[in-house]
Amino acid sequence: MAIISACASTSCYTPPPSGGEGRLCKYTGQSVRALPIRIITVGKKRSAGVQLLVEEYTNKLKNYCSLHDLPIRSNPRNARDEKAQVDDEDKAVMNLIRSDDWVVLLDERGRDIGSEQMAELIGDAGNTGASRLSFCIGGPYGHGQQIRKRANISIRLSSMVLNHQIALLVLVEQLYR
Repeated sequence: MAIISACASTSCYTPPPSGGEGRLCKYTGQSVRALPIRIITVGKKRSAGVQLLVEEYTNKLKNYCSLHDLPIRSNPRNARDEKAQVDDEDKAVMNLIRSDDWVVLLDERGRDIGSEQMAELIGDAGNTGASRLSFCIGGPYGHGQQIRKRANISIRLSSMVLNHQIALLVLVEQLYR
């Protein structure tokens, strides 16, 4: 079992709004269990540039934790109906989720978090008894009901709607941060 020091970087320091002392991450100076991380992304084939950047961050992260990138093809049965497409994608994602996964749904309606809260989320997940941390990025029409119900937390990376490729890049950069 790998142990990492969560929040060891200065990115976990929250500066005060107007002078005074800032807030340190709750895991500063502590060790937390590093869970294997999986990123499940529903979408079309990635561009070469995006894939290159994902691989670069994956290589950087392998010194700290196990990271697996699992792309799922959008609309696996070529459904013409949006609901049928979302349902098919939902089933494909749920088939990859184990009962002991700690699931983070990336969704435009999720909780707005910053880098410090992302570090705390990862630290908290390591203390839940889960065997793996799974991030789920939805397809063009979002997530299905099964994964929404299964998720332990729903977060958003931006108040703007992001293309799944951009969301993936932002996520891997934040995991590295």
